[in-house]
Amino acid sequence: MKYHHNWENAKKRFTDLWEGKPTRIPYIGIRAPVKEQPVSELNPPAKDEDFWLDPDWMIAKLEDSMENTHWLGEIVPGILLMSCWLISLGGKPEFDRKTIWFDQYPEIDFSKPSPFRHDKNDPWFLKFKHLFEVVVKTASERGFWIGAHKGLPANDLLSMHMGTDNFFIAMMEHPEWVKDAIVRGAEDQLSVFIEFLKFAEKYLGDSCYCGTGWMPFWAPVPFLRTQSDVSCMLSPEMFETFILPELEIYGKSFPLWYHLDGGNAKQHLPVLLSLPYLKVLQYVPMPSEPRNGIEHIEFYQQVQKAGKIVHIEVGAEKIKEEFIKELDPSKILIDTNCGSLDEAEALLDKIAKWCGR
Repeated sequence: MKYHHNWENAKKRFTDLWEGKPTRIPYIGIRAPVKEQPVSELNPPAKDEDFWLDPDWMIAKLEDSMENTHWLGEIVPGILLMSCWLISLGGKPEFDRKTIWFDQYPEIDFSKPSPFRHDKNDPWFLKFKHLFEVVVKTASERGFWIGAHKGLPANDLLSMHMGTDNFFIAMMEHPEWVKDAIVRGAEDQLSVFIEFLKFAEKYLGDSCYCGTGWMPFWAPVPFLRTQSDVSCMLSPEMFETFILPELEIYGKSFPLWYHLDGGNAKQHLPVLLSLPYLKVLQYVPMPSEPRNGIEHIEFYQQVQKAGKIVHIEVGAEKIKEEFIKELDPSKILIDTNCGSLDEAEALLDKIAKWCGR
């Protein structure tokens, strides 16, 4: 691949991480700017919608990011196609330059099947599909990464489309309807992921077995990234009733990379760590918690003892010898940023010395 400092070595290391092979040096991916103050000459589109969906703009933005960044270690060059949120089970999107969100759905008739289903002719889905296909074809020509997409999981989409309060009330008053809606939505999201995966494999081979941008990860086999942000407000019993069936649907087809969002969701850790198809657990602390680092060491160790890979974003200033030595290097992927190539290489040298090399 064009932009990585040594992709063949990174690919081997990612494979060893996935397969749990012993290593003395932990797995770490680093970004560093090519210049201290990079100057971009890109001109964003005038419309907020085009900021997320215009193929020419998105490709220019991708290549600008990759050309102005050093990519070192176990990292996948690229940025997130956040417009994958438009694989949304019928959501009506709104756009600004920071994010995409959805209008709340009108009142639900619980005597009828869930309206939250995938429509292959939905105009917003078709706009994202066009973007995805253009970016994949361009990636195959210009040497960068793009993985398959499925959008957000059904449970989080329902809470967004219905409104969180209404979603929770429906869980209590219409539990069978909600369970069925989540399962049907999950089946739809899985079918889209498989469709996009087949398209990407045709052009990119195994380089599409990745997530890029936010929390980049590559594996030697296809995997599916998922989450349940709404689960921070659910009891363990409700998690098993409403969220676990969606994970089972995905896990029957692919190993899972799971985003655990904040300390309030840690109550679901016993169930998550018991899932044989859950391969990677990624953690983002709540704003009220310390950032990832030595303060969460017991949590990382708990995940590793269950045989799972811990994937965490850590500030370079928090990567200390104690932090490195307290963790199993064969079951962690550290994602960080440095201020320059020299700083990145110095950090890699320090870690190697701490690990006896």
